[in-house]
Amino acid sequence: MPDLTSTANPRVKNLVRLRTRRHRDAAGVTVIEGHDELALALDAGVEPTEVYWAPDLVRSEDLLGRMPGARTFSVSREVFARIAYRESPDGWLAVAPAPGRPLDELDLGPDPLVLVAEGVEKPGNVGAMLRTAEACGVDAVVIATAERGGTDFANPNVVRASKGTVFAVPVASASTAQVLDWLDRRGIRSFVTTPAGTTALAATDLTGPTALVVGTEATGVTDAWLERAGATVVIPMHGRVNSLNASIAAAVVLYEAVRQRAGTPER
Repeated sequence: MPDLTSTANPRVKNLVRLRTRRHRDAAGVTVIEGHDELALALDAGVEPTEVYWAPDLVRSEDLLGRMPGARTFSVSREVFARIAYRESPDGWLAVAPAPGRPLDELDLGPDPLVLVAEGVEKPGNVGAMLRTAEACGVDAVVIATAERGGTDFANPNVVRASKGTVFAVPVASASTAQVLDWLDRRGIRSFVTTPAGTTALAATDLTGPTALVVGTEATGVTDAWLERAGATVVIPMHGRVNSLNASIAAAVVLYEAVRQRAGTPER
């Protein structure tokens, strides 16, 4: 018999409340759903406080032994359907400390590569950027906000869209002014992608301390970036559209930086 079988259980109700940012922020937690996402989070050193698993849904109980400090509850299929975010859940859900840290606590290497995204809030875009950033080995992903507020890295949809890489890549969120000052203090040159860029991407030297900056597809970056950018970069467009989805643009510029840093000849 599972530990939790009633959707009226207080623990179940609390998990449902964590769907709202207000409750997640108050508790300082996020929700990780899915075997692969939870496994990657554990690989990154995340220590869940609570774990809920459905014996009728999981394919393997392999993760249970990796979370000795977590309170673990088996739940019925009906309870898991209530707490799950996915339409086809695989029976794993955990509560863990929220990802993200202050800018000045980001630990950068001697020749850092940083991805900065301004105004990008959609969980799908943020998650896709994080997956690419992790694949490229970036030092950090920073979301710059033109207005007050910050990106909700603890949004379970960001966790899902990132496949858990939100825990593997150092992330931070701050105002555009704060991010610009942080880059200046670190001696990191910013390269802003824009259709009005003056330098072709392949002709831009991205081998030094580098921040690659992308904006939203609709509005691009704010003037503050254009005024203080080390260079403005244009991604070649050979069709009729004049811009790319923000996560696609981020992938293009990140892999160009990786290519240059690896010394791979252009093809």
